Formats: sequence, structure tokens, C-alpha cells
Amino acid sequence: MAEIIQRTGTWTFDGETVRIVPATEKHVHPLRKALGEVAVPVVALSGIAYEPGRKGGRLRLRLREGADPLAQVASGRLPDASDPYQLPVERDRTGVAEYFVDEVRHARLLDQVPDTPCNRYLLPGPSVPLTANGTDGTVSFDGERVQLEWNWMAEESKSHGGPRLFTLEELAGVEWTPAVGWENGSLRFHPKGKHPVLKPQHDPNCLMLWGIRQARETGGSVLMAAAVTARLAHPGGTEAASAADSPSAGTRPALEEARPPSLVKGGESDAAEHDSLLRRLRELGELHREGVLTDEEFASAKKAVLARF
Repeated sequence: MAEIIQRTGTWTFDGETVRIVPATEKHVHPLRKALGEVAVPVVALSGIAYEPGRKGGRLRLRLREGADPLAQVASGRLPDASDPYQLPVERDRTGVAEYFVDEVRHARLLDQVPDTPCNRYLLPGPSVPLTANGTDGTVSFDGERVQLEWNWMAEESKSHGGPRLFTLEELAGVEWTPAVGWENGSLRFHPKGKHPVLKPQHDPNCLMLWGIRQARETGGSVLMAAAVTARLAHPGGTEAASAADSPSAGTRPALEEARPPSLVKGGESDAAEHDSLLRRLRELGELHREGVLTDEEFASAKKAVLARF
């Protein structure tokens, strides 16, 4: 078990799942608190890094493309303070952060997690029901239907049309554009079929996010987009789901696509050597967790084994 506790939250890793629990204090971004606890299976990760800085550092998770609906709709555009997949680390916890990184990387190696895109979501997305406020209206989602209602700031073309109601079967997708500075953002729903392309302020399927109100609107709108996206068809398709994409605990598939070419094309002796090295890594990890090996001894032994891959 690896754990790091910081002012904005706690990350723990049990060998299978990185569990992210945000703190509840005022200094924690509202988006993180609204999202709540997030469990990220190892198979959903493309990597992890510790980024040192002058006054501390930052742990950062990288997710496989298509693994998480929130990461998909945000597309790397969340501010650092609101991104649930990074954790500010105090200077005196650098060693703990580096150990956490080593443990996750070790698990990815043992699981042979590929870097290829996922063909189904491995994280469930935000829970419902949800309500999000925009500049010219409000959107609500109960898990099956999306409803847009307008306020007095909506353009006449929207307010005259009245509220909008969509079932999931009627939607092709949802698009989130954050407000940045004085630049407006939007939360746009795309019904199936062909529709004219309108500016956000005139589109009856689009909620406006004014730049000057960014802090109040960013969290709710992106969570709404993620919640709807999680319940729509995956863009990579759900057919023939790979065994590697199963988040079930205790499953450690050996994927041929993730093996080095020499092991995929080689004979039984290469495969046996590979399996032996994986067993040795697992044994070293167990000895380290039990305190038989010191940090230095474990790092040295692991480096020697990895050099043989």
C-alpha cells in the first residue's frame, strides 16, 4: 500500500487502483469536491509522473485515451487547481511522491498495460442527478434525460422556443468549451441528424458560459458534459472489448500486444524468461512492502531486474 496525504487531498494505491480523495477545506477547488472520490484502475493509466518544483512538486496521472469521460470532454483544458488527476506535493514529501510513482509504474509493468486507446470507458463518470448553471440558463440530467431551461439573459431565439428536452437516444454527443478570461465558453448538446451550425448565444441546444463568471460555471458544466458522455456510445466502439480493458479487481491479463516484439515472436524460452522476470519483480515488491528490503535495496534490485527485459 502506498499513500500520500496533502492539503488538497489523499492518494492511495493498493496495487490495483489509485484512489483519489479530495480534501473538504475551502482551499480545495469546488470541481474536485463535487466530483468526490475517484477510483482509477491501473489498466486505465498510460503513466504517472512526479514533477519537482522550487516550492514543492506535483504528482500527475496520465490516463489512456478514451478511458475516462471527464478527461475526454476536458481534453487537458482544466486549470491545475481543478484537475483531479494531479496533486500538489509539499517539499518534504518528495520521497513519498517518488515512491508512489515507482509503485504505480511497477504495477503497470506487471499488468503489461498498453498505451493504446480504450474502446470503452473504464471510469463511470460523475454520478447523477446533476444540475449545472450557465449564463443564460440551467441544464439538468437525471441519467436518462437532459433538460435545458432558459433565464432572462437568454437570447429571444432561445426563450421563445421554450425548454429543451432530450433523451440519451436522441443525442449524438456533447461538447464542452471552457470560458477563459473574458472569452466565453459553452456547453453544447448535439442531437442526432443534421442541424444548422449556430453561434452559442443563438443555439437552442447550447448553454452559454460567460468568461467573467468562469469560476462559478466551470465545475458544474464540465461535470455535466462528462456525466452525459459516460452514458453515450463510446467513440472507440464497444464491440470486441479487450480483456485488458476490464477494471475488475484481481484480473491481471497478459497481453500479447503489450509484450516486447522479441517475446511475441520468440520461442518458449523467451516467454519463460519473461515470466520469470515478472515473478521476480513481484517477489521483490512483496519483500519491500514487508520491510525485508530497504528502499535502497529494493531500488537497486528492481533496476537490475528491469535491465534484463
